[in-house]
Amino acid sequence: MKTISLNKTLFFSQTCEYLNVYLPKQAVKSERTIKTYKDALTVFRCYLTKERGLSIRTFKFEDCTRDLLLDYLSYLSSEHTESSCNNRMAAIKSYLWYVADGEISMQSIALMASKIPRIREPKITREIIHEADFSALLFAPPRTKTGMRDRTIMILLYDSAIRVSELLALDTSSLNLSASPAYISVHGKGDKERIVVITERTVSHLQQYLNLYHKSDPKEVSLFYTSMKGRTDRMSAGNIARIINKYADMIRAEHPNLPKQIYPHMFRRTRATNLYQDGVELELISRILGHSSTQTTRIYATPSIDMMRKAMEPKDQSLSVEGWMMKTNWPDFAAYARYVILIFLHRYLIFNPCNEKMRIIIL
Repeated sequence: MKTISLNKTLFFSQTCEYLNVYLPKQAVKSERTIKTYKDALTVFRCYLTKERGLSIRTFKFEDCTRDLLLDYLSYLSSEHTESSCNNRMAAIKSYLWYVADGEISMQSIALMASKIPRIREPKITREIIHEADFSALLFAPPRTKTGMRDRTIMILLYDSAIRVSELLALDTSSLNLSASPAYISVHGKGDKERIVVITERTVSHLQQYLNLYHKSDPKEVSLFYTSMKGRTDRMSAGNIARIINKYADMIRAEHPNLPKQIYPHMFRRTRATNLYQDGVELELISRILGHSSTQTTRIYATPSIDMMRKAMEPKDQSLSVEGWMMKTNWPDFAAYARYVILIFLHRYLIFNPCNEKMRIIIL
């Protein structure tokens, strides 16, 4: 019978193989996902050592009990959102299943952890930027070189509905503006590549931007960058957020309905919601956004008031109250209402023949 060496019984003994071999080479996870899992295991280690006073030199897999994991989940929920708590617990479950695949005696521990319930995440109404506010936001940048850059960033974020990380990963070679239709090549989550078509107006803004910022550059350079002390680097997500909120603050007095804090992802959410409300199929929106499942895309499927009104309208107008009244030539709604009441009372008397008082009232 196979036995486990002493060091293999320690909980963190296989994290190196899990993070450096299994996740990137076998599970083919992206660097971002691996970092998320690594951070989650680090937070768990800090909880054990600082909150529980345990040593990772002695903490074993068998010490990872249901009660301990539930206490850990409670500890997380006091400082983090429900989504963050669930993601960090998911990393521990994934690690335990990895260990259990290599050692049958660990199956019971992995199974126990998998039954730890997720924290229920409240359904929140995610804010979008309404049309009038969004139009004003795009017109806010001045007609300067920097203003042109900022407007181009916002237009491309919205038109393509790409993530801010995907925007910042774009090179000048990612643009295919001479194609018909024009498109950009996007490197998305999970190292997945996709093509996103852009409008002619966006192409026009990108061409102006390239003439100002990349006229003599080689083809393989960062599309959006910052320069400081002679050093050029890719622009950061923080820079994008600051650019957007700078212009949002400029127009907020005239557009009080703007969200208090605008995030780059709000452009993606607004575009996806607008596409859905314009009647674009959810499957196509999912492809544009780079989702592997339409289930993920459903969070953007918020129907407009007009969509709900049309859904409630009967296709056959004769089925509506107004249509039926017109069909039967009723003079007005009051006459129709009196007729409905009489029918109801008539049926009531049929099923309640002993109710003489009601019969007298009708007569």
